[in-house]
Amino acid sequence: MTVTPHPTDDAAGTGALAPTLPGRYYTDQNVFDLEQERIFGTEWVHVAHVGELADVGDVVRRTVGNETVIVVRGRDGALRAFLNVCRHRGAQLCLTDTRNVGRAIRCPYHAWSYGLDGKLIAAPNMGSMPDLDRGRYGLVAVALAEWAGLVWVTLDPDALPLADHLVPQLEYRLGVEAARLDRYRIGELVVGSRREYDVAANWKIIQENFQECYHCGTIHPELVEQIPSFASFEELGNGDYFQGGYPFGDGRAAFSPSGRSRPRPILGVQGEARLYFGMVLRPNCFVSLLPDHVIVHRFEPVSPARTKVVCEWLFTRESVEAPDFDPADTVELFHRVNQQDFAASEWCQPNMSSRAYRDGGALVPLESAIIGQWYYRWYRSKMGIG
Repeated sequence: MTVTPHPTDDAAGTGALAPTLPGRYYTDQNVFDLEQERIFGTEWVHVAHVGELADVGDVVRRTVGNETVIVVRGRDGALRAFLNVCRHRGAQLCLTDTRNVGRAIRCPYHAWSYGLDGKLIAAPNMGSMPDLDRGRYGLVAVALAEWAGLVWVTLDPDALPLADHLVPQLEYRLGVEAARLDRYRIGELVVGSRREYDVAANWKIIQENFQECYHCGTIHPELVEQIPSFASFEELGNGDYFQGGYPFGDGRAAFSPSGRSRPRPILGVQGEARLYFGMVLRPNCFVSLLPDHVIVHRFEPVSPARTKVVCEWLFTRESVEAPDFDPADTVELFHRVNQQDFAASEWCQPNMSSRAYRDGGALVPLESAIIGQWYYRWYRSKMGIG
């Protein structure tokens, strides 16, 4: 299969350096607060894989912008999202990130109880409150949509459909093959391994790192052994995406340190055998497509200098349920890549407040197409900056 870089529409690759964001955009609390309002408070935000919400009563709790949101699997099988706020005195309803609440969501403070559809169903001494309007005091709903097994929510009641948010990004990454994601049947896959990372770096530093391979030959020896083109400046060209995927190195049958294939291949992607596709889906998701598994990263900004990253490795159900299932070899490769990338991000974060970085740094041509033209253009537009 021919691997063709994404065509560029600006001057990336001409040899000119482009500016990064100024340092304060990675350190300033006011900037961080504005991001929560204008980006995470309005965009569709990735919150879970459907596998976390398989059973009736399953709940996940997530921070979205300045709110805490819960997603629950209802008795009718539907997923719904609500603000994690009891309508009585404002207590948090769910105090952990995952749990099963059974048939109702019960406030831990005064035991007001809500159905899995958000309706108020009971409260202690309710008989003494004949004028209590249960409909008025139901949970506050949040818009939710599912895409290829990934669950997204938005706090914006006027947001465009999720497809309008994701399809342009997939078209940028995959070109005419934007529907390629469907062939991986992510919603039918099962989480075989999960790692959580507490990264002492701004969320944008991490995402910028994930969108360029200028650093790959320096800090990712295992990755470039797997995908040699990541270390070839000649092949990387202007640094834009290879829409046809990145081929594995000779003799490597799988995306793992050993290069040997163990999990069962995903049906429907035989044509993508020995190819890697990686893509940031703004504002907080990174998806990696492999022949026998899919990796999904979820970024949760905690503060200007701290980000929680959850990484899940998804396999076919047949693979996970096999008696000899052992994902260690498969998981190890991207776990090492994560550790290397997060260490590099932490090298940068302290110096974002240096006088030497007050006006920012530079993007070389290899970094300019995706970060400078695509990512920064979106960020500046959302933040209302030139």
